[in-house]
Amino acid sequence: MKRTLIAALATGALAVSQAQATENLTAMTSAPGTAVHLTIAHLAEVAAERGLADIQITLGQTGANATQAVAEGRTDIGICPFILPFLMSKGVGPYAAMGPERGAELAANLRILYPYSFGVYTLYAYDTVGITGWDGLEGRRILNGPPRGGATAEARGLIQVVTGLEDGKGYEGIQSDWSQMATTITEGTSEAALLPEYIPSDRPLQALSAGKMTFWSVPQDIWEGEAMQRLLAAPGSAPVEFTLEQMQSLGENATIVTQPDGVFRTRGSVGGNCVNAAMDEELAYQLTKAHIETLPQIYEKAPFARNIGLEALEAKASGMCGPNPVTYHPGAVRAWEEAGYSLPDCAK
Repeated sequence: MKRTLIAALATGALAVSQAQATENLTAMTSAPGTAVHLTIAHLAEVAAERGLADIQITLGQTGANATQAVAEGRTDIGICPFILPFLMSKGVGPYAAMGPERGAELAANLRILYPYSFGVYTLYAYDTVGITGWDGLEGRRILNGPPRGGATAEARGLIQVVTGLEDGKGYEGIQSDWSQMATTITEGTSEAALLPEYIPSDRPLQALSAGKMTFWSVPQDIWEGEAMQRLLAAPGSAPVEFTLEQMQSLGENATIVTQPDGVFRTRGSVGGNCVNAAMDEELAYQLTKAHIETLPQIYEKAPFARNIGLEALEAKASGMCGPNPVTYHPGAVRAWEEAGYSLPDCAK
């Protein structure tokens, strides 16, 4: 009876908190199991608990659709891979139909509350396949992303910089829907995968449950070269370096290859949760403050949460500034700085 009473009181307290929320907001995010979903679902939870807002979430959205919906004012909060505002500002890629003038106008409406990683490009293969690493990809079938979208282009670009090979010439690129990629790997349709992964997360863990695999870092000499540094400075990209300890969270079936110093280096895909520039400054401040003050709770919710750069605010690590046209919302700037963090001037 005591446990029942406590549960009833807790439920009632949450209901009261939600009833006191001063705003009704909408948000777009992806399916569960990713940082994209984790951050927005968590924000909805803490915003309701604090009486800030009730956030209605629409799942299964692509970054392209969510970014455009925020820019047009059709939703309040969305997922925003930083490659997309850049493409929107130029009126190219998924935004070619709107043209550069309209695209630049819409991109100027986007503001960030907080950044995070959308995954790090990770090359891996079953040991039974016999691939020796980046230098063993020629002539192989490589799963490099979905049939459409920026992830495939980013994977192709990374392979070309590291190996000189092009999709369809030096190797056979295999594409699959995100929901089918684990099956594509485990059933052997592809011989290797280069995908944006969280460390650790469901897809590589599912693949590892079927056998031993090796994961390869970008070799240090290539990493420090001019071509790779240009790639890492591209819109939506950032350099990522993990320790062996972080990579070994993949488990005992994973062999981690780093060259030569025990640091796992690769290309990260970065972005954040964005809002329209017209959002009230106090609301943006309170939402960002709630996010910052409950970061310990986010870290407890997913094994990959500590590896997605939620506090990596420096321009290069976060993907802000440079060709990225998006800046922080003024309310978010106030929240981060009050919490003792430093934001790049170019991102304000």
